[in-house]
Amino acid sequence: MRMITKRYQAAGWRSRPSVSRALGVVCAVAAAGLLTGCGGNDTGDSATASPSAEPLQAQATSPSPTDASPASPTAASPSPSDSRLTEDQAERKAIVPKVKIGWDKALDTAVRKVPDAKPVSVELDGPADKPAWKAEVATADGTAHTVRVDAVTGTADQARTDSDQDPDDKRELADLLKKATVTPQQAVRTATDKTKGTVTSVGLGDTDQGAPKWSVDVVTTDNWNKTTYDIDAANRKILREHMDRD
Repeated sequence: MRMITKRYQAAGWRSRPSVSRALGVVCAVAAAGLLTGCGGNDTGDSATASPSAEPLQAQATSPSPTDASPASPTAASPSPSDSRLTEDQAERKAIVPKVKIGWDKALDTAVRKVPDAKPVSVELDGPADKPAWKAEVATADGTAHTVRVDAVTGTADQARTDSDQDPDDKRELADLLKKATVTPQQAVRTATDKTKGTVTSVGLGDTDQGAPKWSVDVVTTDNWNKTTYDIDAANRKILREHMDRD
């Protein structure tokens, strides 16, 4: 399963009187000799019309109930809550409510599993019937370790060393850890001050200039959208905000 971090306009013409129908009735009256000056030959004088034509004209120009019915409430645009959820939104809705252990506790658990380790990232993962946090921590030399923490019970697996790291990877991670003076807790506080919701991912990375940053994903449970914040890991400044409605 993919990790969880990875809106009609109603017709208005029915509310307007049918002008063409009204003119048609007037012309019919004129044809019977009751009214002159109808159609495109506009040569007659309307002042010569029979007195009896006036009420007929008024009647002809009054829209019937079928010509101008009031707008029905059901013709309004559907609200966002009535829209179908996307695949990602449905996945968030299936997993997030089941989480009992927050990201911070899961990350703390992972840090305690590896001596002298610092937090690097934590991400909510499926499946929906068994959600878990995938946490990553690293020692001072940049060696990364992964710990999977049950998001319901808090039970943690043994730490596993990342075997895919090469010396350059370790040096880069060690350098980011040294430069990052903002804690993940501070970064999350900055993000959730902007958007209230459930944090599903926190991760240390770098900007295009090589400066450290924290990326925080916040899911809002009223629409199951996800907002990602990139936060400077040196001064807590928000570098980027992006809402994912997929």
